[in-house]
Amino acid sequence: MSNEKTVQSNSNRNFAVIRNNLGLLIAFLVLCLGATLLLGDTFFAWQNFSNVLRQLSINMFLACGMTLVIMLGGIDLSVGSIIAMVGVFVAGFITDLNMPVALAMVLAMLLGTSVGAFNGAVAAFTTIPPFIVTLATMNIARGIARVYSETRTITISDPFFKSIASTYIGPVPIQVVYIIISVVFTAILLNRTQMGRHILATGGNIQAAEYAGVDTKKVTLFVFALSGFFASFAGIVSASRLFSGTHTAGESAEMDAIASVVLGGTSMSGGSGSISGTVIGVFIIAILNNVLNLYGIDSSWQYIVKGIVILIAVFIDYFKNKTK
Repeated sequence: MSNEKTVQSNSNRNFAVIRNNLGLLIAFLVLCLGATLLLGDTFFAWQNFSNVLRQLSINMFLACGMTLVIMLGGIDLSVGSIIAMVGVFVAGFITDLNMPVALAMVLAMLLGTSVGAFNGAVAAFTTIPPFIVTLATMNIARGIARVYSETRTITISDPFFKSIASTYIGPVPIQVVYIIISVVFTAILLNRTQMGRHILATGGNIQAAEYAGVDTKKVTLFVFALSGFFASFAGIVSASRLFSGTHTAGESAEMDAIASVVLGGTSMSGGSGSISGTVIGVFIIAILNNVLNLYGIDSSWQYIVKGIVILIAVFIDYFKNKTK
């Protein structure tokens, strides 16, 4: 009897996920259909899909953290710069200082996570808006990456570090494993833990959450630190994929992450959203980038197209909130 209830509960949950993201799924299918008509077999080639999966992994890591930040009612503009900072530090530690790879990765990720923790501390214990503090740390982290690397590309020859992003499990790139772990972790955090409930409560109404006994400062600090951790891991994977650390890595990556999250239905005003919607949003942005690249659209127009997508998503969010 209990097994039947469990199966029914899982079935209802899966149906709810599909129902809540139906519009996004339709948009994704329409985009794939349009890509097929424009590009034919080029789009459906496994090599192309493999490249898309490898490329979207960076955005997926950032989007997992950004989903939590935006659910909290905040924003994190520093994640792209953290990618660059972590990338040049891990490359410098390994290449210039001959540091063991594991230690270099841990230290570099601690530096990146500390930027996120600083963002969270300022947002939690002052009235400075997250937009302002993360705008500042975005420039600081990018500047640190430039100073440390002396604006040069630091190459990495260590075979183990290269394997982090170049390994395949059969025909499937290892990034797919990282994506699954990141998404499952975020989903469990949001849907099965007290912290997840506190994030939604804080984003929905911070005063009501405080009256209910939620330590909103701890929640804010945790969420921004976790966003920094996700960005740091993205920096490691990016450096491994490129076999180098460079101060230009991660430029505008925060924009793709924000676009994916908002497109996935997470409200910019906080308090609502889902990781399932974010995942679909990441795939839509990735397919859109892929189609524009394969079709030979100038990169300047790609910025315009993605800007329009963000605007559409924000307007949809606005009208949804207005209706509520």
